[in-house]
Amino acid sequence: MTSITQLFQFDFLINAFQAGVLLALIAPIIGMFLVVRRYSLLADALAHVSLLGVALALLFQIPVFIGALCASILAALGMERLRIEGRVLGESIIALFLSSSLALSVVILSATTGLNANLLSYLFGSLTTVSTGDVTILAVLAAVIVAFFGFFYRQLFLFALDEDLARVSGVRVRMVSNGFIILAAATVAAALQIVGTLLIGALMVVPVLTAMQWQRGFRMTLFLSVIFSLLSVLTGFVLAYALDLASGGMIVIVAVALFVCAYIANRFFPKLAG
Repeated sequence: MTSITQLFQFDFLINAFQAGVLLALIAPIIGMFLVVRRYSLLADALAHVSLLGVALALLFQIPVFIGALCASILAALGMERLRIEGRVLGESIIALFLSSSLALSVVILSATTGLNANLLSYLFGSLTTVSTGDVTILAVLAAVIVAFFGFFYRQLFLFALDEDLARVSGVRVRMVSNGFIILAAATVAAALQIVGTLLIGALMVVPVLTAMQWQRGFRMTLFLSVIFSLLSVLTGFVLAYALDLASGGMIVIVAVALFVCAYIANRFFPKLAG
């Protein structure tokens, strides 16, 4: 077991800590509105599309984040367009993009030698590989997300609860929807290297589900989601480093453990939760 006192003796661990905190702050904000809109699997679909973007970026030797970001945003806007047209049901749209992007990634892997190791590292992620540039990207993204949600909170709240109600109330639904979906895509792309394709959806959704067990109002649930997300990331990071385990998996395990505790408290001690 590695001494925890060594956590901040190296620059890469400081970068990992900063990136984890930033991601823990923004992931549940996006996740809250995804859960309320019953669109939780969007994060997983975008993560798989981002993996395709990573594969293409490695293939054509362009920055990985650019490839993941472009693929994720294009897919997000495409899914939103299909949802608005109404010809394909929301769940089916997610399944379509998730399966097709994963299939294309597999084809690229099988047709190209030398990409396997690099691409597979994005499946599970690793906080310890985060660079100063990655932290800067997350910091800028966090500032944009906080500003967007702070400025459009009322519109987003109405949009999340009922799109028709938001439209009747004068909300510019298309603008709010596109802005939200782009920020969700950017968050997924930025988080790939930290928690990986297979786990980013859990980090966005599980803290929100945990907070919902306490049956508070919307604002308080959002606040608790961020708290549980921070606990998950920080505890998971420390345990992963101390036990020499995968950071992404440990973060999600802690998040799920917190959910189980909250669920049990809500089930057997309803007065405590309510």
